[in-house]
Amino acid sequence: MRETWTKTKGFAEIHSAVALFGLAGLFGQWLPISPFIIVLGRVVFASLALGGVLVFRRRQPAGRPGRGQDRLIFVLLGFILAVHWASFFRSIQVSSVAVGLLSYSTFPLFTSFLEPLVNRERWERRHFILSLGCLAGVFLIIPRFDLAQPVVQGVGWGMCSGLLFALLTITNRKLTARHSALVIAFYQDFWAGVFLLPFLFIIKPSLSARDILLLAVLGVACTALSHTLFIQGLKWVSARTASIISALEPVYGVILAYFFLREIPAGRTVWGGAVIVASCLWASFSDRRLRP
Repeated sequence: MRETWTKTKGFAEIHSAVALFGLAGLFGQWLPISPFIIVLGRVVFASLALGGVLVFRRRQPAGRPGRGQDRLIFVLLGFILAVHWASFFRSIQVSSVAVGLLSYSTFPLFTSFLEPLVNRERWERRHFILSLGCLAGVFLIIPRFDLAQPVVQGVGWGMCSGLLFALLTITNRKLTARHSALVIAFYQDFWAGVFLLPFLFIIKPSLSARDILLLAVLGVACTALSHTLFIQGLKWVSARTASIISALEPVYGVILAYFFLREIPAGRTVWGGAVIVASCLWASFSDRRLRP
């Protein structure tokens, strides 16, 4: 009975985390400000929340990575994270939540190409099939190739975000062997904030109390809390199952966008998104290298 309860609790935590990941996309529509300022607010509040958790657990909040190479990697990943999220929110602002989330969800396509190169692994046939599936989904989303079209711009920014997320995922996988996930997240958010801080003085945004409140929710709930829930759920749910659930992020995002924004995706977006999500789910199910 206890085992069943903990398993159910783990599934609830993973699904809640993925739903919060999808909810984050809505803030690109709720906040009519520069994506650089959105991400700055997000990482500042997330850093404060993650730092508080680390202090509460009496883990060194800075983590103090002993290797000089790791310190440099954390700085670089902070820069990549900042550009990744800025591209993501820009994609949503110029198009829609659905287009932004679905085009970003092509990141397995980039991972399938980059990971074998980085880890010197053999490129597998299923990666080629995954790539074709993701590309087919992208072609379905785009009505016609015109750079002036908002959908084309949104897909471009979204795929740029997906490429950067693939780089983050591959690098973080190596870092988890030496540092806890919370420490990695804290450092990446912290350095992303450092890189984005100059935009506060360049853009000089006029933020209302509502804007600050939304940024706090985005940073604490959709970043720090979602990350913690996902890690907590992995205690009871296998990594393979968690990766399959993660592929549902755009589905959650589109559903939430309908209820909160009354945003109904176009038919082409629905079909293209279905192809992309199906490709990612198939890749997750067939990936025999993932272990509990």
